[in-house]
Amino acid sequence: MLPFRMELPCWCLLLLSCLQSLSANNEFFSSIGQMTDLLYTEKDLVTSLKDYIKAEENKLERVKQWADKLDLLSATAIQDPEGYLGHPVNAFKLMKRLNTEWGDLESLVLSDTTDGFISNLTIQRQHFPTDEDQTGAAKALLRLQDTYKLDANTISTGDLPGVKYKSLMTVEDCYELGKIAYSDVDYYHTELWMAQALKQLEQGEESTLDKVTVLDYLSYSIYQQGEIHRALEYTKKLLELDPEHQRAKGNLKYFEFQLEKQKKDAEDGAQKEKEQGKDTTEKKEKPKKKVPNHLIPERTKYEMLCRGEGIRMTPRRQSRLFCRYYDNNHNPMYVLAPVKQQDEWDRPYIVRYLDIISDKEMDKVKQLAKPRLRRATISNPITGVLETAPYRISKSAWLTGYEDPMIDKINQRIEDLTGLEMDTAEELQVANYGVGGQYEPHFDFGRKDEPDAFKELGTGNRIATWLFYMSDVAAGGATVFPDVGAAVWPQKGTAVFWYNLFPSGEGDYSTRHAACPVLVGNKWVSNKWIHERGQEWRRPCSLNETE
Repeated sequence: MLPFRMELPCWCLLLLSCLQSLSANNEFFSSIGQMTDLLYTEKDLVTSLKDYIKAEENKLERVKQWADKLDLLSATAIQDPEGYLGHPVNAFKLMKRLNTEWGDLESLVLSDTTDGFISNLTIQRQHFPTDEDQTGAAKALLRLQDTYKLDANTISTGDLPGVKYKSLMTVEDCYELGKIAYSDVDYYHTELWMAQALKQLEQGEESTLDKVTVLDYLSYSIYQQGEIHRALEYTKKLLELDPEHQRAKGNLKYFEFQLEKQKKDAEDGAQKEKEQGKDTTEKKEKPKKKVPNHLIPERTKYEMLCRGEGIRMTPRRQSRLFCRYYDNNHNPMYVLAPVKQQDEWDRPYIVRYLDIISDKEMDKVKQLAKPRLRRATISNPITGVLETAPYRISKSAWLTGYEDPMIDKINQRIEDLTGLEMDTAEELQVANYGVGGQYEPHFDFGRKDEPDAFKELGTGNRIATWLFYMSDVAAGGATVFPDVGAAVWPQKGTAVFWYNLFPSGEGDYSTRHAACPVLVGNKWVSNKWIHERGQEWRRPCSLNETE
């Protein structure tokens, strides 16, 4: 884009120099021969002028193509903003467009446009996503890739489960993801996305990027993962395209030296073992034993559950789960119209209430929450101070019962169905998960090593959790309990409920749970954290620690 900005001054200088040469010798009429020179000069000026016009037309055509593309894209997106942005690639590309590409457009038109447009764009750019936003969206894509075991091509072609607005990634998009991973010293993802960028280039996709640049990143990221032989192969491919690439020439020699050294070390080792009388024949690997569930790392169990895998409840336990009409011991509000309740899990006991919040109520909750949504925080277990954390990617808002009758009505409904006091509960928290939004495994209650977790509230520990699902999620977004293998999937208009504490007041560590990353869709939830104080007569204490 810079050449467009530079050409105009050059042509202006050419015009001025020609005029200056003409004015320096103004007796052209006295010599036809000199006058013929003017024709050639004018011809050169006309050629330069036409080149300028052509360049300006090309520039305007590029701007027009950009405007047409964005007009079509916006028209589609505005029809269903949340559904469109529910696709993580669409959200990433929105961050990238507003943070990077609109800036490039500004540079392109800056030399020849109205002051009004530029000043308006400049002002609006103050409110555009930042580099941090673009990086955050990129990392979300990488997180989704890992959690749901997606290959780069699946994401790049937009072939995700439940997608409504399929979106393709360009070579530049793939390259951008690879660069962000590279800046995080994440060579695994750097390789995946540089390889995808290279694949699309080799398939003939037009791009301003060249294979040499991509191969440079690709070979180095592979080398950093210890695969010197493959790094050498890609370095050779790079040098075929650019034989004078200095870094690649140096890497070629270094990789060859390292491979030769590895070969020599292996031969020396084999010779040494032979001299010592050791058997150097290749031994067959023993079949791997199945790892017991309690030995599987929590992160692995969490991701397996997010994908719908993991341990299953036995048929015998499954047969003990029921669905029923529920009125909470003949509560007057539900005697004539009991609610639908179904068991989701037995230990910990998790129940789901169906059709428990109406569309009108959900819309109202979202409407009240949207202007107040801020990055969700967690309580630091050491300092007790609220802070943002990379393992909780969502925005939240708090709604009080006195600000709208509908919120008060919802709170009362929770009290009627749980039988627990709401006066000591926390306000209704509304959360909206962003690109790849998640909340990694955590406890809702304060543990023994966190005696001051809720001290400032003065209402004791969190005895129970009530969670409304206020949207369906096309893919991902489950609430999972890694320790026990439970997975509860979002279902609009329903709510789930569980106790965090045993009747004795001891914490139930099996309630450790997580919100899986949203793969496709837009996840809205609202939750009520219910505290101990006020429940003394509603949920009597027990002397049995885990009863």
